[in-house]
Amino acid sequence: MPDFNPLKHAAAGAALASVQDGMILGLGSGSTTHIFIDLLGAKVQDGELRDLLCVPTSEFSAQQARQWGISLTSLDEVDHLDLVVDGADEVDPQLNLIKGLGKALLREKLVEVHARRLVIIVDESKLVQRLGQRGPLPVEITPFGAQATLRWLRGVATRAELWRLEDGSPLVTDNGNYYVRCWFDGGIEQPEALAQRLNAWPGVVENGLFLHMATEVVVASPTGIQLLERGS
Repeated sequence: MPDFNPLKHAAAGAALASVQDGMILGLGSGSTTHIFIDLLGAKVQDGELRDLLCVPTSEFSAQQARQWGISLTSLDEVDHLDLVVDGADEVDPQLNLIKGLGKALLREKLVEVHARRLVIIVDESKLVQRLGQRGPLPVEITPFGAQATLRWLRGVATRAELWRLEDGSPLVTDNGNYYVRCWFDGGIEQPEALAQRLNAWPGVVENGLFLHMATEVVVASPTGIQLLERGS
């Protein structure tokens, strides 16, 4: 069950105003988005929202949506997405994001690159002046050559560690890949250059830098809701 956090609930509730009948909607992953899916599902069951078709970004989000009777489809079966609602781990002043600590960054990026609107829902703790200041950058890598890729990532980041479960085994994504968490002392100085460097390296599948993708960010704080829009 998603944790009860009043700020996360406020952000998720505010994003519901963007959802309209008949939309093709992308459902993100992570704790705040799971709250959004519950709120969305309640409106679907009550008949307040109709004819939605949703593309989930993780197996967990898909299972949660099915429990509410939300109609699902795949990215291959639609030609566009009207809206995607998702959370983020960090948001900088240009609305660039770090995402993926909810363990679904590859599917999230695949879905969100097709969105006409990407609305990000966060609480104010996720706002940073520079990406990488708050926590690690997740990087999805292939199991083949994982240790070699990890060694290379340790030359890129201040610190890089394979994400392991409590039993010591590597965390395996929905796509059968591994995750590395990369820390950068003082944050990431040049996110665009880093993203290009990471994606050019064989063995790296995708990284958690979501740059120039968010159209709006809904920020919840104790004083209320703030809407940040790209370019404003």
